[in-house]
Amino acid sequence: MKVSKLLMGLFAGAMSLAVYAQQPIVIKFSHVVAADTPKGKAAEMFAKKANELTQGKVKVEVYANSTLYKDKEEMEALQLGAVQMLAPSLAKFGPLGVKEFEVFDLPFIFNGYDDLHKVTGGAVGKNLLAKLEPKGIKGLAFWDNGFKSFSANTPIKTPADLKGKKMRIQSSKVLEEQMRSIGSLPQVMAFSEVYQALQTGVVDGTENPISNLYTQKMHEVQKHLALTDHGYLGYAVIVNKKFWEGLPADIRKQLEDAMEQSTRYANQIAKVENDSALDAVKKSGKTAVYVPTKEERLAFKKAMVPVHQKMEGRIGKEVIQAVYKDIGFKPDSL
Repeated sequence: MKVSKLLMGLFAGAMSLAVYAQQPIVIKFSHVVAADTPKGKAAEMFAKKANELTQGKVKVEVYANSTLYKDKEEMEALQLGAVQMLAPSLAKFGPLGVKEFEVFDLPFIFNGYDDLHKVTGGAVGKNLLAKLEPKGIKGLAFWDNGFKSFSANTPIKTPADLKGKKMRIQSSKVLEEQMRSIGSLPQVMAFSEVYQALQTGVVDGTENPISNLYTQKMHEVQKHLALTDHGYLGYAVIVNKKFWEGLPADIRKQLEDAMEQSTRYANQIAKVENDSALDAVKKSGKTAVYVPTKEERLAFKKAMVPVHQKMEGRIGKEVIQAVYKDIGFKPDSL
């Protein structure tokens, strides 16, 4: 009888372990933008690919539009393990103490996506992601959003047109200096608060890739948009390091494959999504879209590129020079 009970107990325990083993591993993937942005669509692609490649062993739950955590809270939540995966903008790593990432905030450093991908897909990008590990974070990939343009309620053709304007920025010392270089007043503000701030006049304008401007309906409360393409906004897909390293090796490899496919997708659709959003903004009739002349854009560039040298002590001169080398950037040639 005792043997029989023991066997039954062992059998019950084995059954419960089997049931437990069949439960999918849940990855909570939080981000702060809309689901129909390049990042939002790429996150959904990753969820789909993760499910397919792991044959249902992993379930990725995507939380868009700050529904799980506000952008000020999400990094701490990741480090504590309350959420497993994020795709924060690259500006978020400066306040975390990894200031080298702020090289991506430097105005006019990239002349398009080809320049950018030489950096994110090369040694500089890998070295930057590795700097996150002492913070308990594993960097998996870089995802594009796009190049930023200025918006306001008054026409924007020259740097002087933004002088004295309260311009919303992400938390970044580089972006603060960028705005000051053209006489604007930088206003650090959470992304989720920007629409209302623009609507009520708390800030006068902002800078965004067009997909963000459109999906957050900022074009409804901004009368003018100048396609300056002066700065880059992108993301690093990151995961809690302890969680990641605790995954079975085969699962981790499958998720790496899913991330690689999702990254290709993200970076392919970024320009397409921004072009589509620009068409939608124009069709809305709510915002006048202006394309600066070559001379007007050069005036912005000459005003803002000195920020690079000013930020050497913060970002690291060697990091900036490594980017310059990869893309052939020559600030003295302006």
